Amino acid sequence: MSSLPLLQNALLVGAILFSLGLVGILARRNLIVMFLAAEMMLQGISVSLVAWSRYHGDWGGQILVIFVLTVAACEAAIALVFVLGAFSRTGRLDAAAWQSLREATLGRVIDRELPASDTLPQKFPTLTPAGVLPETDEDELLQREHV
Repeated sequence: MSSLPLLQNALLVGAILFSLGLVGILARRNLIVMFLAAEMMLQGISVSLVAWSRYHGDWGGQILVIFVLTVAACEAAIALVFVLGAFSRTGRLDAAAWQSLREATLGRVIDRELPASDTLPQKFPTLTPAGVLPETDEDELLQREHV
C-alpha cells in the first residue's frame, strides 16, 4: 500500500491551515485573532513536517515538530503578556494599540497620504549648522498625550 495519498492529504491539510492563518493575519486587526492565526500557520507547517517525515521513514521531521511546539508555547506565553499589556494601557485589542507601547524617546507614527510625485521637494535635506536648534515638529507635541 502506497503512502503517497496519505502524504498528499496531509500536505493539503497543512497548506489549508497555513493559508487560513495567513488570511487571518492579513485581514484582521484584533491582536488575539492575529495571534491565533499565527499559531494556525505554525500548526500547518507542523502537519506538513510530520507528513514528510512519515513519507520518508525518518524521525527528523517529527523531532523538529516537537521543537516547533516548544517554541510556539514559549511564544504564546510572551505574546499573551504583550497582548495583556496593550489591553491594560489602551482598553482595546486593536493592532494599533501597539502604538502606545513604544519607548518614550520615539515619536508617534502618524499615517499620512503620500504627496503627488510632482509636488515632491527637489531640495535635498541638509544638516543644521552647529549651535542652531532644528525646527520642531508639530507631531512631537502629540507624543505623550496619555501621560
